[in-house]
Amino acid sequence: TGETVTARHCTLLSHLDTSKDHTITITFTMAATDNVDLTPITVITGFLGAGKTTLVNYILKEQNEWKICVLENEFGEVAIDDGLVAESLDAPEDLISMDNGCVCCSIRGDLVRTLGQLAARRKDFDAILLETTGLADPAPIVYTIQTNPKMSDNYRIDSIVCLADCKHLGAHLDEKKPDGSVNEALQQVAFADKILLNKVDLVTAEEKKALETRLKVINKFATVIETEKSRAPLEKIMGLNSFNMESILSYDPGFFDEESEKKIHNLELVQSVGIKFQGDLHAQYFNMFMMDLLRERAADLYRTKGLLSFHGQGDTKFVFQGVHEQINFGPSQKPWAADEVRENKFVFIGKNLDRKELTDSLMACLYKEDKNVA
Repeated sequence: TGETVTARHCTLLSHLDTSKDHTITITFTMAATDNVDLTPITVITGFLGAGKTTLVNYILKEQNEWKICVLENEFGEVAIDDGLVAESLDAPEDLISMDNGCVCCSIRGDLVRTLGQLAARRKDFDAILLETTGLADPAPIVYTIQTNPKMSDNYRIDSIVCLADCKHLGAHLDEKKPDGSVNEALQQVAFADKILLNKVDLVTAEEKKALETRLKVINKFATVIETEKSRAPLEKIMGLNSFNMESILSYDPGFFDEESEKKIHNLELVQSVGIKFQGDLHAQYFNMFMMDLLRERAADLYRTKGLLSFHGQGDTKFVFQGVHEQINFGPSQKPWAADEVRENKFVFIGKNLDRKELTDSLMACLYKEDKNVA
């Protein structure tokens, strides 16, 4: 249908043929999988000095393969290229056009208004790059684009990319907050689909390997791409639909092996956990588990993903992904194959995760035949 529906008082699994209705108050979004016609938005996060301005300038002035609309956060570190976005711009619709077909726009106020004004000419661009200096949590942007009909009819989130300074990221990750909360660098790594490890030429091979190992503990499901001077291979970070629910299908099966996690002594406050097991889930049990989990732990859960098999749903394969309490849920584009092992897979990236507790709770959602029925 191409529509995005916001369901405020419905069951998480409203796609399923269940006989009972569990009313909930958490907001869920169920997005259609057919989004080929939507303009992809890549959200770039990263710290001051990580190289975002250099990356934006590279996109706008040097590369010639992509026509990209760059939306520059007005609270950015500096005006792009010493005033490329002039201070005289007084409205979001003012665009600076580049020789390579790209444009740059400074967001001054409402993102929805800016994107709304761009909608009429969005087909002129291969993609939109949204630069969000210092934004630790991209959830509000994701929520807005997926739940606002004017946005979801024209745009989709393609990926969340964290641009990281290889030389200084370790220090940022070690930074302790006065109240004991998670620092911004940890959150940015946790939310990312792709991590651009910039300035790799400024560290030793051992330092780089140690940092990459650490990143895999925090978010082992993000692809790490090495760059120098922000010369990013755009084909590896844009137009890949890596934020899509289906992305869990492409994960290396080894990501879900508990043994690989045990090899690393994990002292991180934020970590990623992969869980897999065979069998069909009981729709209502799983529904209640997810509602309870999100009600109690939504703030701690940065990203969640799942590949599910439900009892009574035939060959339909279900996928979901979440950012905090917002969940996208629906049937996969391809059903279970006749010879395919029906293995449920779950990804949790967040704070203070207990693998055993999550595994036990999920296993309790498996459907079991009632042997007492005659």
